[in-house]
Amino acid sequence: MRERGPSQVQFWLIALVIGVAAGFAALFFRKGIEGLQGFLYGTDDIAHLHSWAGTLPWYWVLLLPAIGGLVVGAVLNWFTHDGRVRSVADVIEGAALWEGRVERRAGVGSALASFITLSTGGSTGREGPVVHMAAVMSAWVSARINANGITGRDLLGCAVAAAVSASFNAPIAGALFALEVVLRHFAVHAFAPIAIASVAGTVINRIEYGDVTEFILPAEGSLAFYVELPAFLILGVICGAVAVVLMKAIFFADDLGTTVVSWLRLPSILRPALTGLMLGAMAIWYPHIIGVGYETTSLALTGELVLWNAVIFAVLKVIAVAITMAGRMGGGVFSPALMIGALTGLAFGIIATAIFPDVSGSETIYALAGMGAVAAAVLGAPISTTLIIFELTGDWQTGIAVMAAVSLSSALASRLVDRSFFLTQLERRNIHLAAGPQAYLLATVRVAKIMRPADAPNSAPEEICWELIEQGVYVDGNATLETVMPIFESSGALFIPVVTLRGEGDPPELWGSVFQVDALKAFNRALAATAAEEHS
Repeated sequence: MRERGPSQVQFWLIALVIGVAAGFAALFFRKGIEGLQGFLYGTDDIAHLHSWAGTLPWYWVLLLPAIGGLVVGAVLNWFTHDGRVRSVADVIEGAALWEGRVERRAGVGSALASFITLSTGGSTGREGPVVHMAAVMSAWVSARINANGITGRDLLGCAVAAAVSASFNAPIAGALFALEVVLRHFAVHAFAPIAIASVAGTVINRIEYGDVTEFILPAEGSLAFYVELPAFLILGVICGAVAVVLMKAIFFADDLGTTVVSWLRLPSILRPALTGLMLGAMAIWYPHIIGVGYETTSLALTGELVLWNAVIFAVLKVIAVAITMAGRMGGGVFSPALMIGALTGLAFGIIATAIFPDVSGSETIYALAGMGAVAAAVLGAPISTTLIIFELTGDWQTGIAVMAAVSLSSALASRLVDRSFFLTQLERRNIHLAAGPQAYLLATVRVAKIMRPADAPNSAPEEICWELIEQGVYVDGNATLETVMPIFESSGALFIPVVTLRGEGDPPELWGSVFQVDALKAFNRALAATAAEEHS
């Protein structure tokens, strides 16, 4: 198996084992956060953490996130070369460009950093670290069994599905999240093993927590479908705008943080600590920002907040999430998006039901729809997010309201960012996955694999190659077609010399030449292989 890769039977068995392992990893991650968070904040009731934090001495609320940030900085300095926490965006990149593999050492460090962040009051979610942690496990297995690209990506999808399912007790959404967000296709060959892994992860969750939903909704509430539906369409537009504000705030804060750290010449290890200090200062007056925010989300879904509280908490949560992410502290954006969406929906619902009381249902239905609309726009995953909202709440009766809001929020947000938060993160790193395979596949084909060596009989004439080099028309041997194709476009040449650039002042060493026809053939093969995988 290590020499030839797994057979079909072996693959299914491995997928099941990965699903179970990822499910346990997600469960232990969640239980570990609850245990350490309860110990540090001195409470056994994590479900009401922010209420308890409001009774603690102000200096402890202030210092605890800062201490956690200091530890996070040390962890990231040890495990990563750039101090950046790996998350869902890196998993998507691994699926598209690296045959289902992700960085293992950096992934372990990122999971540990996120664990500390969430335990000490960081204002993010646990789904991002769990997804990347599962991806690290699948990458290790793929390396051990010599999995090819398709097998590696399918195993990655199995691990992600199990991790999401075990985190939220949501088997349907877990499977669709892996397909819609990570693999970004719905191929039949991938669906069955991913579904089985997702079920395995759910079983792990239910062994510990039982068959219960994350949020309990009030029993009352109805929707006057035909009359009230336009209000949910308007809510969708508002939630799309809120999602864009959240994403833009995170990116702005990240750029600002980088600029400030560079200007002050601070060691990167101190960046999370200063961020933690800022969060602690906010939490003294508004402990609602601490952690994933499930208590505040539950209050919104049950209508136990007044209008101004909902608005203020939503604004503060956006700021807290932006600060946490900009400080490179770790964590995900899904849980914060749920909280912000529920608060936005509740605020809208309070206003809408007050203006049209005779044709309106409960404001809590708007909170549910808003929760799904903001999360779907941030993740760029309208299908899986719609389903995960149903599975988190157990309320399937208001599905049309959620779908209406999700559809418009996703449509609006995808036009104002690069499809989603994760794909925009990659775009900011010059990794162009949002445009589709025709854009990112160029980066997967290396010039060294398709060039014709200089001593080959069908290579380009050496004297012409040197003439092109003198004109500045050449490419490094380690480059990809992403670099080569624009040179063909601008120069009009039929071939480009491939060189190795030596020390300054030394002439380049000619390796060979890459012909435009060979580049186009390689690109066509990559496109065909991708299309075959997505439709198999």
